[in-house]
Amino acid sequence: MPAADLPLLCPVCRQGLRFTGGARTLECGAGHSFDAARQGYFNFLVGKGTVFEADSADMVAARFEFLSAGHYEPLADAVAGLAAPALREAPAGRPLVLDAGTGTGHYLRAVLDRAADSGPAAAIGLDISKFALRRAARLNPEALNVVGDVWQPLPVAENAVDVVTVVFAPRNAPEFARVLRPGGRLVVVTPRPGHLAEVAGPAGMLGIEPAKDERLAASLGQHFAAVAATDLDLALSLGPRDVANLAYMGPAGHHLDRAALAALEAALPERTSVSARFRISVFQPIR
Repeated sequence: MPAADLPLLCPVCRQGLRFTGGARTLECGAGHSFDAARQGYFNFLVGKGTVFEADSADMVAARFEFLSAGHYEPLADAVAGLAAPALREAPAGRPLVLDAGTGTGHYLRAVLDRAADSGPAAAIGLDISKFALRRAARLNPEALNVVGDVWQPLPVAENAVDVVTVVFAPRNAPEFARVLRPGGRLVVVTPRPGHLAEVAGPAGMLGIEPAKDERLAASLGQHFAAVAATDLDLALSLGPRDVANLAYMGPAGHHLDRAALAALEAALPERTSVSARFRISVFQPIR
């Protein structure tokens, strides 16, 4: 799908957006325009922006280093494999994937690489952190990388997306259902009980909320039907730096004391065995 044909909506007036002046400016019929940042992303946070706290540059750097080391590569491969059927079966034109909460873009990269086996896919990566989007724009230059709030109306037309991926990110069920085409897929990754249990306590990480699967089903139930669920367990052997990055790259990073984390890193053994436990759930919109 050429960039000019992406089914984008203006975050101000909800009219269609088109590129003008090459690929550096998006403009709608009402004259609202958005220029690409020097790092290659667009900022669609308008008005009061967002009330949510975006990941900091340090948190993003920790995530980028951890994911670039390949520790979660099997998870990225699994997400790509579950997204692939809906991308192959796109009814017409070039398939489109929306990665909601794209972060550093590692999971979207895996999806795009897998999709390329049967033809290239177009992509939109959305995140509220400009620091994350700077990384994502470098990793996925062929995607449209957008700073935006998933809890606001998505800047995408109705029935336009073949796959929505959500990896450890918020889930706006009504909006995901609106933008997905009939037969499209929503692929959601959540942690399971025991995830990172060996280091979660000492590193000050947040615990897994009880009845998480039930809450996921309830939050999506009005708009989606469950198709499949796959459990993935990874036995990781992490160095001290990896453990520190793992702690700092997630939600707990907003509250962790970097000095205390550095002291923990210094006290850790050369290798720490850690169990990563994921559930990958696939849903289809109810029409």
